[in-house]
Amino acid sequence: MGYKKGMVFIAACAGLAFFGVTMLALGPVLSQLGEGANALPSSLSIGIIIGTVIFGPVVDKFGYKWLLIVGSLLALAGIQGLAVFSDIRLLHGSMVMLGIGGGILNGETNALVASIYDDEKRGMRLSVLGAFYCIGALLWTLLNYFSAGNFIVPLNCISVVMALFIVFFLFIRFPQAQPQASVSVKTAFGLLKYPALLLFALLLFFQSGFEGASGNFTVKFLENSQEMATDIATLSLTWFTIGMLFGRFFLGFVMKKTGDSLTLYLYLTIALAGVALLGFSHNVMLIYTAMALIGLGVGATYPVVFNYLGGMFKNLSGTAFSIAIFIALLGQFGFNKAVGMFFDTGRYGYFPFSLAAAVVAMMLILPVAKRYTKK
Repeated sequence: MGYKKGMVFIAACAGLAFFGVTMLALGPVLSQLGEGANALPSSLSIGIIIGTVIFGPVVDKFGYKWLLIVGSLLALAGIQGLAVFSDIRLLHGSMVMLGIGGGILNGETNALVASIYDDEKRGMRLSVLGAFYCIGALLWTLLNYFSAGNFIVPLNCISVVMALFIVFFLFIRFPQAQPQASVSVKTAFGLLKYPALLLFALLLFFQSGFEGASGNFTVKFLENSQEMATDIATLSLTWFTIGMLFGRFFLGFVMKKTGDSLTLYLYLTIALAGVALLGFSHNVMLIYTAMALIGLGVGATYPVVFNYLGGMFKNLSGTAFSIAIFIALLGQFGFNKAVGMFFDTGRYGYFPFSLAAAVVAMMLILPVAKRYTKK
């Protein structure tokens, strides 16, 4: 085998924690970046889409190590760009770079864990991996809350942690590319004939749109619709990540007891309840409760879907994940663009309805997608 699963899993967890920072990078700071900042989440989404397209075929052909390092370096450069630049054009460039790095890290770490564990352990390990997405996001939001509006300090703290892990990646061994997986454009397009892959990707389209919009715009929504102070509104993202972290730590246990589909329905129902509470609440503690419920509820989608896809496409997991995440991130781009336009025109009340529509769409797609896994 040539590598230690435990060390590789730690590396994957660190990489996905960096992606957690990427996804919420703009949430606590968007209102501090001046005119034109509402378009920055769309630039971040474009970068993530590019990174997602890159990672799959490269991983399946050449392996994981150097692409993980490159993705981490790009994300680190984007984080530092956000810390250093004030010109909106340079910030857009930094967000594209951060997005490319994050897209690589998201797809690669999930494909890596799916490839090194068998069917018995894959679902549990993916749920634990997903929890580290939350840990990265939680660390980022807490650092911003305690820095009292000075987002440069949290950015530099995160950068130091990322740099240390990049050094760690250099000194461990990773799985080699699978020789039997001869990946070409024809092979990649050949996967598109599987309806289950496309349907699960469509489900992730709405999941990713939900996560992107909630991570980037919740703080601004609360500042404008509830007149909350920035630090109090930022803390709502902390409760969102705490909810997701809690949900993912128990996800493997729940999946074993109830099965994948019922678990996902249960979690999405909780998310829908949280969105309703967010839309109608004016009390700070109720809003924090709503965000915790939303985070818990959407925490199951990626691990459950990746568990399905990892089992269906074992020898081409990188390419299959890349296709699914590419389609998913079109949803993130679309939701970020739409919500940004709503906010530019002062239509903040559309925000919770957008989130609710995404959850309902996922609930409707799931039974159809699962039906095709049996064909």
